[in-house]
Amino acid sequence: MNKEERSVLIVEDEASLRVTLCDYLTSKGFHCLVAQNLSEAESFYPSDLKVALIDIGLPDGSGLDFAKTLRTHCPKTVIFFLSALTDPETRLNGLEIGAMDYITKPFELKELLLRLQRVLKLQDELTREDQVIELGSLKILFSQFKVIDANQKVIELSRKECEILKLLYQNKNSSLSRDKIIDEIWGENSYPSHRTVDNYIVKLRKWSETDQSQKINIKSIRGIGYMMEIK
Repeated sequence: MNKEERSVLIVEDEASLRVTLCDYLTSKGFHCLVAQNLSEAESFYPSDLKVALIDIGLPDGSGLDFAKTLRTHCPKTVIFFLSALTDPETRLNGLEIGAMDYITKPFELKELLLRLQRVLKLQDELTREDQVIELGSLKILFSQFKVIDANQKVIELSRKECEILKLLYQNKNSSLSRDKIIDEIWGENSYPSHRTVDNYIVKLRKWSETDQSQKINIKSIRGIGYMMEIK
């Protein structure tokens, strides 16, 4: 994986942490781009960013708002929030935007690296799935982060949506608890709520329900979680 494929944008107003993160990740083979505020960060999209590490409390605005914009311009960029804010609502807002993780300051650099490596490994596994999976009149293109509905409409998926869909597909006709989905997709040390999982399922279910033959059905399993039923 070359430097362009491992480009990381660091948006952090605390100079010492910004430099430390840049130096550490550079030593691990990443190509780092740095910004101390939103104004500087906005100059980097629509760059082909692999990862964005975003502080929420920035001097000229909220990192949450920047992440929403980044998600629009760079839908495949992996977003991590780095924040001293620990309230559950802020964490939930961050994850619902589509962030892969929310890391509370202070944190260990090694922990951040491990989480990054885990996410990028999952991402590489997705991109190796080159075949088109056809389920009735529905199609899945994991490597392109896309699905096609029964009306032949192409729907772009975020990385997390794609990973959840792949997890359901790999465990088709078997139920998965929300906690299992969280552990597999976010990691055991992350704490998104069950509602976060439900919100991601909504888009996937709308796609599957366009097929009137119901070849595929993303079912709610009461008190447990979800199952992809394939007939």
